Amino acid sequence: MSRRSIIAVVLLIGALSLSVFSRAESISTITSGMERQQGLFDYFWDPQQGRLLLQVDTFDRELLLLTGLAQGLGSNPVGLDRNQVGESRVVKFERVGNKVLLHQVNLKYRALSDNPAERRAVSEAFASSVIWGFKVLGEEAGAVLVDFTPFVLSDQHGIAARLKQAGQGSYSLDKDRSAIYLPRTKSFPQNSEFEAQLTFAGSDPGKYMQEVVPTPQLATLRQHISLVALPDDGYQPRRFHSNSGYFPLIFRDYATAIDQPMDQRLIFRHRLEKRPGSNEPVEPIVYYIDPGVPEPVRSALIDGASWWNDAFEAAGFENAFQVKLLPEDADPLDVRYNVINWVHRSTRGWSYGYSIYDPRTGEILKGNVTLGSLRVRQDFLIAQGLLQPYGNKDTDTEQLKAMALARIRQLSAHEVGHTIGLAHNFISSTEDRASVMDYPAPLVTLAGIKLDVENAYASGIGAWDKLAIRYGYGVAEGDEAEYLAGVLEEAQQQKLRFITDRDSRSINNAHAYSHLWDNGREPLDEFQRMTELRKHALENFGPAANTTDSARSSLDETLVPVYYGHRYQAEAVGKLIGGLDYDYLSNDAGDASYQLVSAGQQQQAIDALAQTLKPEFLTLPERVLKLLPPKAFGYSRSNESFPAYTGVAFDGIAMAEAAAGHTFSILLDPQRAARLQEQQARRGGGPGFNTLLAQLTDQSLTSGQYTGLQAAIHQRVNHVYIHHLMLLADNKQAPESARARANFELAKFQHAIGAMKLFGDDQHGYNAHYFYEANRIAAFMDGDLKVEKGDLKSMPPGSPI
Repeated sequence: MSRRSIIAVVLLIGALSLSVFSRAESISTITSGMERQQGLFDYFWDPQQGRLLLQVDTFDRELLLLTGLAQGLGSNPVGLDRNQVGESRVVKFERVGNKVLLHQVNLKYRALSDNPAERRAVSEAFASSVIWGFKVLGEEAGAVLVDFTPFVLSDQHGIAARLKQAGQGSYSLDKDRSAIYLPRTKSFPQNSEFEAQLTFAGSDPGKYMQEVVPTPQLATLRQHISLVALPDDGYQPRRFHSNSGYFPLIFRDYATAIDQPMDQRLIFRHRLEKRPGSNEPVEPIVYYIDPGVPEPVRSALIDGASWWNDAFEAAGFENAFQVKLLPEDADPLDVRYNVINWVHRSTRGWSYGYSIYDPRTGEILKGNVTLGSLRVRQDFLIAQGLLQPYGNKDTDTEQLKAMALARIRQLSAHEVGHTIGLAHNFISSTEDRASVMDYPAPLVTLAGIKLDVENAYASGIGAWDKLAIRYGYGVAEGDEAEYLAGVLEEAQQQKLRFITDRDSRSINNAHAYSHLWDNGREPLDEFQRMTELRKHALENFGPAANTTDSARSSLDETLVPVYYGHRYQAEAVGKLIGGLDYDYLSNDAGDASYQLVSAGQQQQAIDALAQTLKPEFLTLPERVLKLLPPKAFGYSRSNESFPAYTGVAFDGIAMAEAAAGHTFSILLDPQRAARLQEQQARRGGGPGFNTLLAQLTDQSLTSGQYTGLQAAIHQRVNHVYIHHLMLLADNKQAPESARARANFELAKFQHAIGAMKLFGDDQHGYNAHYFYEANRIAAFMDGDLKVEKGDLKSMPPGSPI
């Protein structure tokens, strides 16, 4: 054979070999003998290698990608809860040669245009995100097979990042200790569900990890991933309005006319349509209760969630909102089920209501509520401390249970409200509890010598909630814009207002009447009523607050919500100081966009909060102090206990330090200080930040009237005041005028101490106290003393109440 012939044969053999090796095997060959699950995406389970093989037969089709946790961590501060659902992302599979890319679409910037070139110009202008890349293992009849295992076994939910953010250590995914979790891996016609048991390994675990994980260096959770078919285009989006009560879906549309705003805002809502000629829905909104909820809480959750049907009836529907028990064979993470989940944690914590939605339109596909199981016990504990029902063997706790279950009904309605699109309405407490979307404080009344909790929480849906559902779900007979404007006009006529988180949640917010965990139309009146109630409860506190067989030392934790029971109403009063009253106005409103709280009312608020700093307010009766021993064997202090410097002994001064610190954090807030200064300048009078500080300093220097424990508490409050002045003076985020006033007040304090005769009789410790504080101020002024907020004792956590 000639050399040329040999070369030709070699080339032919090489070409044939290349052809054979480059041709992917058929899917049926690769998956022979494997278990197949059919659904939106068919997948195969390879038991020998522990692989999950996914068959992709549709490319460039937009899908919804969801992540969640089927098994949580169990720690409220960390926030990785059972049945938690993560971000909704729109993705598509793309075939590129022997690769398949999972590509997330950028929906923040769009062009809502029929012109494909216009749409392409926007999509090419902004980055997208390729989430994962897969190698093609086999193909057949236009479909390809990929190994989906590495993706399912990756930290798509951001667990490691969350642990690090919560200060619990540096953890990374341990692949050798992670595997597919088959019992919750399923495929349905409209969604495919995948679950994995993920183990995270780390060193130096934080206290919450040590608290809840059996081996804190190894935390195993179950991550759930869903691929969901997006709904058809039959849904009609509805426009957002700032006063509608709904969360906004915001995106930028580059195809809008030049005289129209580019930022588009839609509301989140379920698809709800009427049957032709009927008020019955084509498909009702059904919520399912976690069967793991015990009775009587289960029935209370069903009752509370069912209140929403009244709102939908007011919007013109019949039987549109239903609540049922989750079927045994249903997966709570399955997108087809709206679920109210019952979640256990090591400590009490927040409950949540959030939605899985179509990011293109705002259509809600699944409501998911997470209720912390310890919330009901916190309300029971509050009732214990107030009503003290354990005075004899024939204890009747029905009132206590009724109050706790009333709160659970309200909580169920509240969190479901979020999942049907509604935001918080924190001003409704001033409008006779007009909305379940507020955070309610228990309304306890005092009749003579008896406390009453019968009306602690409202029952039923509120007037605001009905109007909000009409806005979001009501069917417009004519022009929709006119219909929606009419609903908003009706709310205005009924004097139903809407103010939400940004203007309410923090103690430094400027809105004078919107707050959390408060009651009543007038904050000052309610504060006065609550302080009288608190005084009565403290004077009568005794062993009957706990069961006879409980450790006496557990009275500590029962007393906490009673002693600090004024904390949230105090914050509401504080918002009057430097406060504004305003609504979310359209530009066609009148000239005045807001009103300042009157100077007289602001001074009343300052006086009311100054009372909470007095020893008379902060000192526990000696009889109660004698009831509070060191912790019994088998018991220990927790973050629900009073703070202490005294070792095992109860500390009747540190508890006052924490309460005073809370009041000073309200009064000396930098933003409030800046508003006070500006308002005084604009008015030409009234209480300013300087007059507030002068009042507090005078109160601190008044020492002659206090003796014994009250003197010790007065001195501790002074210490806290000076510390907060230093924090403000050192706060680079505060305006220079507020920092200057804080510095000036420290100098005044130092000067006043300098004029005292400190080396005479010191029966109550004032001379040593003032001498020490003068030295602290001098060291601070010289730059030799650094102060931190954490230097002081703080109250046990309050929210959720």
